Amino acid sequence: MKKNIFYAQSGGVTPVINATASGIYDNYKKNKKSFGKLLIGKNGIAGAINEELIDLNKESKKEISKLIHTPGGAFGSCRIKLSDYKNNKNEYEKILNVFKKHNIGYFLYNGGGDSQDTTLKISKFFNQQGFKIQCIGLPKTIDNDLEETYSCPGFGTVAKYIATSTLEASLDVASMSKSSTKVFILEVMGRHAGWLAASSGVIKNLNNSAPHLILFPEIKFNQSDFLNRTQQAIKENGFCVVVASEGIRDYKNRFISASAQKDSFGHAHLGGVAPILAKLITDKLKYKVHWAVADYLQRASRHLGSSSDVRQAYEVGFQSINLLLSGASDVMVTVKSKARNGKWLTGSVNLARVANKERILPNNFITKDGYNITSICKKYILSLIDGEDYPPFKNGLPDYAKLKLNILEKKLK
Repeated sequence: MKKNIFYAQSGGVTPVINATASGIYDNYKKNKKSFGKLLIGKNGIAGAINEELIDLNKESKKEISKLIHTPGGAFGSCRIKLSDYKNNKNEYEKILNVFKKHNIGYFLYNGGGDSQDTTLKISKFFNQQGFKIQCIGLPKTIDNDLEETYSCPGFGTVAKYIATSTLEASLDVASMSKSSTKVFILEVMGRHAGWLAASSGVIKNLNNSAPHLILFPEIKFNQSDFLNRTQQAIKENGFCVVVASEGIRDYKNRFISASAQKDSFGHAHLGGVAPILAKLITDKLKYKVHWAVADYLQRASRHLGSSSDVRQAYEVGFQSINLLLSGASDVMVTVKSKARNGKWLTGSVNLARVANKERILPNNFITKDGYNITSICKKYILSLIDGEDYPPFKNGLPDYAKLKLNILEKKLK
């Protein structure tokens, strides 16, 4: 019997992760004679652990065709970190038994650095058990912090959303600054890497002087300097727009805003930088401040899709099937460069070179004063937000996929 493919989505989802699934499905259909079924894990790797598998062939083709423009994780995602199989053999054996019972010989895992680590761990365990498996990692993260790839699918669309939102909000506050709000703060995601905060910088000098201050995790937060620069921006422009990464730290390397709670990967829950900064400005400078947290809105912003980003995500999925056909394993698909026809060229890299690694903003992407981006950074980000890819609308609203997600009958007790 021909081996089945298992695909799953992992970690925080993106506006274009389903476009990667769409690329997988389209190339799978082209090469259907080489494979068995395309099975999807419900809620990421949890689908393999709990034997909750979705047969995509049982879904409506009309709804499947909508995946390319649907945000969120259409099949469910998860934040599950598999520990070393030497310490947690039971979980790995559950996955192995599910793969055996369902004749799965190919594993495609769509996620960030932690997910690439999971893919590599499963491959090593299966090989030790003498079970033949091909494992391919697919990049996905709005944080754009994976090593060895030009960019990460998901970042371009979110960068476009943040840049657009910053531009629109800056026009609003500028119009009200004479007698009302003087400062607007937008908080964006980014634990250790400031790529998302940096994306707001591409609008500078487009319609006005905003953003005046960008706060990066790579630059230690200096309270007195921040207040002085905020005051100076108001003096020069009449208002000040600040874009702050959730992961900014003080000189003692402590997050400005972090809860005591941690996720399954051991990361402290972040969020709440904007109100802290707003209170600081109100208390010290006595200005009226408004703030917003982009949060899930940025991550689900498919209504403002970057065509470059959507194409990247699709090509990554499409290429993963080609890698399976070539016999490749233990690699992650990478984005290399853009071709003249608008397609993104892809490659691959050993999973060990990307697992659990993070790429922060290079020094030459941040201005010397630490509060804005350089022309090199601006050129890079513009290449990723280029082009519009709007979803189709129905009755005034986006027409997104609605899948049944029927679970296959379990074969294990």
